[in-house]
Amino acid sequence: MNRKKGDKGFESPRPYKLTHQVVCINNINFQRKSVIGHVELTIFPTVANLNRIKLNSKQCRIYRVRVNDLEAPFIYNDPTLEVCHNESKQRNLNYFSNAYAAAVSAVDPDGGNGELCIKVPSELWKQGDEMKVLKVYIEFSLDQPKGGLHFVVPDVEGSMAERGAHVFSCGYQNSTRFWFPCVDSYSELCTWKLEFTVDASMVAVSCGDLVETIYTHDMRKKTFHYMLPIPTAAPNISLSVGPFEILVDPYMHEVTHFCLPQLLPLLKHSMSYLHEIFEFFEEILTCRYPYACFKTVFVDEAYVQVSSYASMSIFSTNLLHSAMIIDQTPLTRRCLAQALAQQFFGCFISRMSWSDEWVLKGISGYIYGLYLKKTFGVNEYRHWIKEELDKIVEYELKTGGVLLHPTFCSGKEKDNPTPHLHFSIKHPHTLSWEYYKMFMCKAHLVMRLIENRISMEFMLQVFNKLLSLASTASSQKFQSHMWSQMLVSTSGFLKSISNVSGKDIGPLIKQWVDQSGVVKFFGSFAFNRKRNVLELEIKQDYTTSGTQKYVGPIKVTVQELDGSFNHTLQIEENSLKHDIPCHSKSRRNKKKKIPLMNGEEVDMDLSAMDADSPLLWIRIDPDMSILRKVEFEQADFMWQYQLRYERDVVAQEEAIGALEKFPTPASRLALTDILEQEQCFYKVRMLACFCLAEIANSMVSTWTGPPAMKSLFTRMFCCKSCPNIVKTNNFLNFQSYFLQKTMPVAMALLRDVHNLCPKEVLNFILDLIKYNDNRKNKFSDNYYRAELIDALANSLTPAISINNEVRTVDNLNADVRLILEEITRFLNMEKLLPSYRNIITVSCLKAIRTLQKNGHIPSDPSLFKTYAEYGHFVDVRIAALEAVVDYTQVDRSSEELQWLLDMVQNDPVHYIRHKILNMLGKNPPFTKTTESSLCNESLVDQLWKLMNSGTSHDWRLRCDAVNLYYTLFGLSRPSCLPLPELGLVLNLKEKKAVLNPIIKPEIVSTPLEPGNNANLGPLMGFPISQEDEPPGLELPPSVPALPLGQGLKRKAETPLGSPLEPGQVLEKDEDSNKVKLKIRFSNSQEEEDIDMDTVHDSQAFIYHHLNMLERPSTPGKEPPSVEQTILSMPATPISIFGKETNSSSKHSDHHHHHHHPVLPDMHDSNTQNNETPTHSPHPRLPERNGSAWQGAAGSWSPIWHRCDRLPRKHLNQWPLITVTPPNHNTQAADCVPTLDLFRSYKVAA
Repeated sequence: MNRKKGDKGFESPRPYKLTHQVVCINNINFQRKSVIGHVELTIFPTVANLNRIKLNSKQCRIYRVRVNDLEAPFIYNDPTLEVCHNESKQRNLNYFSNAYAAAVSAVDPDGGNGELCIKVPSELWKQGDEMKVLKVYIEFSLDQPKGGLHFVVPDVEGSMAERGAHVFSCGYQNSTRFWFPCVDSYSELCTWKLEFTVDASMVAVSCGDLVETIYTHDMRKKTFHYMLPIPTAAPNISLSVGPFEILVDPYMHEVTHFCLPQLLPLLKHSMSYLHEIFEFFEEILTCRYPYACFKTVFVDEAYVQVSSYASMSIFSTNLLHSAMIIDQTPLTRRCLAQALAQQFFGCFISRMSWSDEWVLKGISGYIYGLYLKKTFGVNEYRHWIKEELDKIVEYELKTGGVLLHPTFCSGKEKDNPTPHLHFSIKHPHTLSWEYYKMFMCKAHLVMRLIENRISMEFMLQVFNKLLSLASTASSQKFQSHMWSQMLVSTSGFLKSISNVSGKDIGPLIKQWVDQSGVVKFFGSFAFNRKRNVLELEIKQDYTTSGTQKYVGPIKVTVQELDGSFNHTLQIEENSLKHDIPCHSKSRRNKKKKIPLMNGEEVDMDLSAMDADSPLLWIRIDPDMSILRKVEFEQADFMWQYQLRYERDVVAQEEAIGALEKFPTPASRLALTDILEQEQCFYKVRMLACFCLAEIANSMVSTWTGPPAMKSLFTRMFCCKSCPNIVKTNNFLNFQSYFLQKTMPVAMALLRDVHNLCPKEVLNFILDLIKYNDNRKNKFSDNYYRAELIDALANSLTPAISINNEVRTVDNLNADVRLILEEITRFLNMEKLLPSYRNIITVSCLKAIRTLQKNGHIPSDPSLFKTYAEYGHFVDVRIAALEAVVDYTQVDRSSEELQWLLDMVQNDPVHYIRHKILNMLGKNPPFTKTTESSLCNESLVDQLWKLMNSGTSHDWRLRCDAVNLYYTLFGLSRPSCLPLPELGLVLNLKEKKAVLNPIIKPEIVSTPLEPGNNANLGPLMGFPISQEDEPPGLELPPSVPALPLGQGLKRKAETPLGSPLEPGQVLEKDEDSNKVKLKIRFSNSQEEEDIDMDTVHDSQAFIYHHLNMLERPSTPGKEPPSVEQTILSMPATPISIFGKETNSSSKHSDHHHHHHHPVLPDMHDSNTQNNETPTHSPHPRLPERNGSAWQGAAGSWSPIWHRCDRLPRKHLNQWPLITVTPPNHNTQAADCVPTLDLFRSYKVAA
């Protein structure tokens, strides 16, 4: 699939070149959640006699296909709808992962495949020789799409526009096929014409330039016409339709912003600095923004916070904020910068294949980092790099590694570069979401390593070169072969680097890109006084999972009395010890200032240091120029000096981490000094708060004076005359604002000798809440109050129960009662005056769960389940769901687990479903190594169905389900399932039961046997005209019985029954009345005849890809040999050529999401008749009934459909507006029980 591309440029896997595509959606019905439209693809054949065109299309109902105005038959086959068909009892994740990877490859456009296979009418075959253009016209509709397009229709009064109903495209990596037929590949570029007809009150936003908007005669509808002249890949095309308010950017008129009704003031503020991000990127890349316009659209229920498409980005509406909000501002700016970076690298410049994805993600992440450095400062940037490095190191050590550039040797099916993972990395659709996030993180860190190697100047020159080549290519309207310059590949990128910089970065690429794993260093040292030499020992651990061996240079910084010195050591194969000469003699008596790394000279109290040694502190790899974890041992006084005097935030954070192990008065003093130092980076001071709490708890018996941080907080934020009353809030100084928020949270973690939170601290926090006054503050104190609730929760310790007494409000501990009263008051206040993003509700819910877990109030999930319902703000729902997941884990509750899984199946919001599976994976009710009553056959069944067929519309959700299945049951058959029949044999000799040794591993797919009603899978036939129809070709409802030998005569080289490839001809044999397939092999002129009569299992091609797995079979039946099985297996989807008879329509009952009844009310008068066209192979089906289409055919495995969600009465529609109209909020509030009704409590609010 991923061929190593040479310097010849891009070789397309498809036998044609797509040059232009028209997408016309002429009806969007919000009531029905349906879409009707057509597409037209302009195709240049690149082979003679192009007779098959494969395109991508999922969940679209195809009505008719025409090629150059001639009706064309087609097959629709989507093996990803149901991954494992016949395999029902195995429930083995190894098996599933292989089947899923094979199913995805079978429709992968980068392998020249697709779900939709169109037969080019034979009249046009000659045109292929003359290489004339083909126009493929497809009419399609979508009904209640489950992925790709997301409808948000609030259940309130009014017209659709008044209700704020909107729809937008969404999904992860190649998801455009979910909403219109296309070549869903990042490597197939073409120009676009996009037309969308919507209600007059709606606005359609799409890619490219808006050419015109035309109203219909009755002025009830209007059509938006967009043109995108820059060649773009289908996955980068998007659409958003809604009653948007429009804001033209006051600084850049070519930029337009769109938001939902009533949010315009927030939009104005949030977008006020976008022009600065534009200027920054254009300046560093020395290149204009590539598109003529840019659009930002803010939608509700977004799939991810930021989705980038050609010339537009779709954001979550929750990123909008007013000028009063401090905490959201940097987050929103970061999201905008990310989106804009991806416009250059990701949308304008696309990739050749999936294995080149790391280049795009790396470059966009790298230039986003440069924006962070400029806007938020070097400290913030270095802190971010350290955070990202820690994340990737932790993930790789836990899972075994992230591989940036997977290369797959063609033909070797078992070629697996990452055997440590439970999923395939051959395709983005099989990756776990967590892995993909870490992949993006590693990609930008590796770009930074390349920058360290070749310099930033050369790095930016390389980017400029890529952009200018792409820019030139994009303007070549009629030379589509030039467009491959707009695709980046790993080899092309590396070639640019060596051309521009003249440096060879091969070893670096080999180490970090072609290989997975991080480096693990252990360092220690000794000072040799006689030789005045520092003896440094650096060991590596490269044997554990996720690690690799490092050989190369490493930088060590030594701070001595006479200054700071850098040394570059060479890490060789076996060298451990390195001698570093010291520049200073040990401490002199005469006092003098000590020069630091940044040239500053400071006075130090040197009494703590070793009298014989001139060393103050040592750092290994201070610039983070290796992806590594370093554990370094040095004395506590050295860490204290490093914390106080090293000016690099990374060094300070490392020192804080190390000081937790040294609870001494000196450490306490060093941390307190940092807290008081206003020049110190605020995030370092926040970390110091938590470290100080840890140290205070370790020193509890010897601690003197007031509780840690209390006197400091009093001095900074409280009244001079009355120290327990806090000053009125003034958050103008952001650094002290963040410190004021964090200190109480850290103080609440303090414990006395009885392991309780000191009374003094609890009263102090309650006073902060009581006297909090925000009247004169220009900023909101929502986040500050939320942190005070977190502090209350942190102060809780487990309850001491006497004789299992029932907890009532009367026997509640007095302190806990005060905490509960505060939480209740906050929660009830939230319903009258909701905070921004309901941040206070979120903190209250977390605090209630903490009260439950500590045994102060009865453990009960009902409150959380109410808050988790659809209609509440997304952050509140997630906090509530987190509590339910935790309850499920602690109480081993099958009822709650079932409730969560029902929600995964039925919740309207993609993100919520993803989060539930994610949270269950991180905090599972049980794991593969533990016994649990929850582990039962029905749970295995439910999860298997979920990942096998229930999540086929959302790649991310399916991979989440696979992850959860892996966490709970591991790779092999779940232990709770009964063993297959005769699986256990009693060995009397050894007096134990063993697995039956006679049971041989069953071959994955066997030839169809007589009477074997195999499931045909989603198949559709090409209709053959009446006179062409051979009399012998009839398709009965069940699969015809085959003589056993028949399946074995085939040659393995011929993928039997696959849609015809270029060079294959379908012929009718006059004598035998059989349809024959003639294949002309490239290496010889001979033609091979293949019998086309036999109906085959459409899933068999998947099994061709599967490894031989050990599956117990029934003893006595000898499985066929491997060769035989392979011979009888088609390698690609099967096509059946049969006329439109009763029997063939019975066969096609199994098309998932395909044959649906035509819906007259959806059609515009100008689309088509209400009748199904007679030429189309789409028989009418009865209405949907229950869980599957109840067609006329016999029995088949039912399709597992989602239940439709129930209408909601309460929808808190725009949770961003601080004060919402009363009817919304009161409804939302009424549906949530207040804490006053919470079990046996009657707490006065």
